[in-house]
Amino acid sequence: MKLHGFLIGQTETLLAEVLKFTGPADAATSRFFRAHPKLGHGERGVIAEAVFAVLRRRMEFAHLAEGGTGSPARRLTLLGLMQTAGRTALKPFMSDAENAWLEHVAKIDPQSLPLRTRLNLPDWIYQALSKRFEAEELAHLAASLNYPAPLDLRANPIKASRDEVLSALSKAGIEAGATPFAPFGIRVVGKPPLTKLDAFQDGWLEVQDEGSQLLCSLVAPKRGEMIVDFCAGAGGKTLALGAMMRSTGRLYAFDVSDRRLAKLKPRLARSGLSNVNPVLIDSEHDAKIKRLAGKIDRVLVDAPCSGLGTLRRNPDLKWRQSPESIAELTPKQLSILTSAARLVKKGGRLVYATCSILDAENEGVVQQFLADHPDFALVPARDVLAEQRIELEMGDYLSLWPHRHATDGFFAAVLERRG
Repeated sequence: MKLHGFLIGQTETLLAEVLKFTGPADAATSRFFRAHPKLGHGERGVIAEAVFAVLRRRMEFAHLAEGGTGSPARRLTLLGLMQTAGRTALKPFMSDAENAWLEHVAKIDPQSLPLRTRLNLPDWIYQALSKRFEAEELAHLAASLNYPAPLDLRANPIKASRDEVLSALSKAGIEAGATPFAPFGIRVVGKPPLTKLDAFQDGWLEVQDEGSQLLCSLVAPKRGEMIVDFCAGAGGKTLALGAMMRSTGRLYAFDVSDRRLAKLKPRLARSGLSNVNPVLIDSEHDAKIKRLAGKIDRVLVDAPCSGLGTLRRNPDLKWRQSPESIAELTPKQLSILTSAARLVKKGGRLVYATCSILDAENEGVVQQFLADHPDFALVPARDVLAEQRIELEMGDYLSLWPHRHATDGFFAAVLERRG
């Protein structure tokens, strides 16, 4: 797409709003585009990707912007656009001094920058991850977070096989292939618009990260069972679980947000599933939950979390979250897990999951729960994955990492009620 000079100003305006960190960057971006309806699809893509490039590499770009000309905001904008549109496209719209500065920046070897600057991680996240990873692997992880996530889809086996979906995408001129681990996963090249495709409208496919699909495989629901998706949100995992159940049994989708459950309805209609029951609850202590106590075969708790596993998609989270916000989250996560546990019947399973990369929200919560509930025992994730014929090397927990598995960062633990 040809770059127009006015896009630089538009990008700078949106970047200034996003860098206030008063709310999610994707929400600020959506508001900005609604306020500027004349921007085309390609123009929106250039602006959004430039802003998100700055969020991903904020420390690095701030370091590079120190020696330039013009305002710091303008310099950050130019660095973001250089990543997405390229320096050649920018050249006609910059002053001689800006061109000279950007040419100088382009020649800098990133490896020559200070390590902490290159990692683009706030100190508190760096300290937490350095307890888990050696310096070299932590650098690989940080580097993987500096690039956008690929677009993953899930073939809906109620409607079509993975091969049939791949064939439909190919006929539409969309390049895609099977994901390495998830049995119904598809990874698409680029970010093509999918919603107008017949395969999308007919419910053959859903957008879902491969990590999220693997999490559903860890729940391993069987036909005819009673299953609860305790924090269903817009229902991506609900739909995957329903398809694994071949639309038999009963699948409850609980959530405290009417707005999120409303997003599930059109997806559910396309999916062909008839076993899903969306249920609005007021909290994890709702009376509707108590009526199902001790009756459920499997419960998935995809707990509200920091979201730091999704930094490739939501890079603003590393600048908006804090040690204080994590300290507020963990008691809530334990409370939700404890309430969900009451639903599980003897011999049933409870799967606790987050899209966080912090031990405090993951192993810490599970270990506290197990200390408080001797009637539950940990089932090694590697055993469950092996039963599902998924070849993925894991230990007791499911731990997925962008730099190792090319998925979002996911954690999950399988807990079985023995008593």
